[in-house]
Amino acid sequence: MSGWLDRFAGRRPPSRAGLLELLAQLRDEHEVTAGEKTMIEGVLEVSRREVHEVMVQRSSMVVLRLEDSRERMLETIIRSGHSRFPVIGENRDEVAGILLAKDVLRAMTESTGDHWQIEPLLRPVTLIPETKRLDALLDEFRRGRNHLAVVVDEYGGTAGLLTIEDVLEQIVGEIGDEHDLQQAPELVRQEDGSYLVSAKMRIEDFDEQVGTKLDTGEFDTVGGLVIHRLGRLPRKGEHIEAGGWRMEVIAADRRRVKRLKVSPA
Repeated sequence: MSGWLDRFAGRRPPSRAGLLELLAQLRDEHEVTAGEKTMIEGVLEVSRREVHEVMVQRSSMVVLRLEDSRERMLETIIRSGHSRFPVIGENRDEVAGILLAKDVLRAMTESTGDHWQIEPLLRPVTLIPETKRLDALLDEFRRGRNHLAVVVDEYGGTAGLLTIEDVLEQIVGEIGDEHDLQQAPELVRQEDGSYLVSAKMRIEDFDEQVGTKLDTGEFDTVGGLVIHRLGRLPRKGEHIEAGGWRMEVIAADRRRVKRLKVSPA
């Protein structure tokens, strides 16, 4: 990838639009891979996006409560698979601190009987506004060695939370870990002639395996094609038609399309 950077030696860097155009050209010329192109685009996007666009919404936060018993707390930790948790008081606007799962497990092994105190285990909570830019937050995470921040709205209430993983996924794509569900195959043919397709499946791979001609060179993935056609992140049940095929979103969350059903239109 370093070879094409020589084009900018001694020159003023291009505008964002110019750089995106150049990336598309370099991808067509096979001077950068699809992954390199996606990552650079992700870096550019992070510099523009704000926290509220990618945060975990308040209602979707997994939290622990100061009043939780050891058993209740351990159950939540195991079920979620997360490593860090906001600890709240009476409601989600009252965040007492951040609790690390490893601290809980250590305390549980060291305590005896019913003796249990959560307050000494709490770490300071980092509060950030909804309008904070992701690149600034990533730098703050790095300098403060924090991995989780609670997002507050203009009235000081809890709007959601964001982890360093959420920010990095905007650059490198979804980061899987040992707690993620076993991923289904990228492409599964159904008896009715339709296909269940991972949104991350490359269009050229789909074309090759199914015999379609969807690849225009403009997008790398099937999910990317759907998002472009709709002009926004689609919701479950929405669909488009392309190349004589109907593409319906059957699994999605607030940040990404996950799986599609593709069938003859």
